[in-house]
Amino acid sequence: MVDAVLRAEMMRSQPDYVVYMPKSLDGSTFDTGNEHFLVFEGPDGSLMAVWTQSSYEGAGDHRILFSRSEDDGVTWAPPVRVAGPKRPGDGYMASWGFPLVSKSGRIYVLWNQYQGIDDVVHQHTGTMDCCYSDDMGKTWSTPATVPMPRSPHDDPDPSVPSNWIVWQLPIRDLRGRWFTGFTRWVSKAVRTPPHNDSWTAWESVVEFMRFENIDDDPEPAEIRITYSAWGDQALRVPHYANPLLSIAQEPSLVRLPDDRLFCVMRTMSGYIWYSLSADDGATWSNPRPLLRKDHGRPILQPLCCCPIYQLADGRYVLLHHNNDGRFEGCTPEETGKNRRPAFLALGEFRPGAEQPIWFSESKQFMDNDGARLGPLKRIDIGVYPSFTTRNGNNVLWHPERKFFLLGKRVSSEFLADLEVPEK
Repeated sequence: MVDAVLRAEMMRSQPDYVVYMPKSLDGSTFDTGNEHFLVFEGPDGSLMAVWTQSSYEGAGDHRILFSRSEDDGVTWAPPVRVAGPKRPGDGYMASWGFPLVSKSGRIYVLWNQYQGIDDVVHQHTGTMDCCYSDDMGKTWSTPATVPMPRSPHDDPDPSVPSNWIVWQLPIRDLRGRWFTGFTRWVSKAVRTPPHNDSWTAWESVVEFMRFENIDDDPEPAEIRITYSAWGDQALRVPHYANPLLSIAQEPSLVRLPDDRLFCVMRTMSGYIWYSLSADDGATWSNPRPLLRKDHGRPILQPLCCCPIYQLADGRYVLLHHNNDGRFEGCTPEETGKNRRPAFLALGEFRPGAEQPIWFSESKQFMDNDGARLGPLKRIDIGVYPSFTTRNGNNVLWHPERKFFLLGKRVSSEFLADLEVPEK
C-alpha cells in the first residue's frame, strides 16, 4: 500500500527521470527529507549527484549522500553516505553539500558542518568541512575543516561558527578557478535593528567565494578561498516590511556572452533581484529588481529560490513561482503555501540593454496539485534544483516536495511558444 501511494505521488509532476524514492511516507526510514539536489558531470563521463538527506528538514540527522549514473540519468546507483549521521542522535548533522571536481578527476564535496552551536538556526550555523574521492565516489577521505575567515556579519565570539550556505553548483571563472555565490545570515549578535524572530526576517546578504587551488588537489585544510562582496560590500535587498533589513539569499550565476556574470537571488520583497559583475566576480553592481525587459514589469517571486540556467542552445531559463508570496490568499510569510506551481521564463541576451537578459512571459512547467507529503506535509515544487545539458538534452533535476529526487526535461516543444521581447 505504501509503495503504491509513493509511486502515485511521484508521478504528480510527470517526471522523466527518477533518482531517489524514499522508503516510507512518515519518516520512519529516516530518508524522507531530500533536498539541495546537485547533479553534475563526473570526470569519467557519468552523471553524479550530491544532496542533503534526513528524516525531514531540521530533524537533526542531515547527511550528505552521493550517487552516480552511467546511462545519462536513467538509472542511479544506491547512494553512498559521504558525511553526517544515519539517523537522529548519531552525531552532528552535515548539510548543504556541493561538489568541486579538479582537473585530475578528484571529487571534493564541501558542506556546512554543525558543531553543536546554534546562532541563526542549527542547520545554517557551522564550519566548512570537506572530504574527497579519488575513485569516482566509491570511497571518501576522512572529513576535515576548511578554514573560513571571520566576517563582520559573524558573532564576535570566535567560538560561534558562521551562518552560511552554498546552494548551487559553482562555475569556472575566466581563469578556470571554481567560483560561487553563497548566502550569509547575519548573526543574532550583530544584525540590524529593529528585527523580529520570524525566520522570514532573519537578516541575510549575498557574498561570493573563489576556490583558488582546487586543481592542485589540496588537502581540505590547504584549500585556499578568496572572497568578494565581503562585509559591508555584500549584496543587500530590503525586506518588504522593513527596508532597513536585508533579505538577499540563494544567488544563482550564469555567464553572459560578453563574459560578464549575471546573478539572480531570492528576496523577501515579492520580486527576484539581480546584480552584474564586469570583472569576473571581483565587484558587483547594486542589486535591482529583475524585469521582463528594460523598463518592463518585475518578475514575481515569494521567498523561494529562483535559479537561472543556460540552455544547450545558449539561451537561458529562469525557474520561479510567479507570485509575490500572496498565493491563494496566503501572506508572504506563509512559505509552506506559496512555493507552487513552478514556472519557467525563457531568457535571451540583449547586448547594449541595461538589463542584459530579457525574459518571456512565464509558463507553468510543473505542479503537484498542492498535495501535502512527508512528515512536514510539504507542497513546494521546483526548489533547490540543478540543471544539466548533455547532448542537447536540457534536464532540471529537482527535489519534489523535498521528498522525491526527480528529473524533468525542458524540451524545445515546451519552449516553442515563449517569445522574448525584442525591444
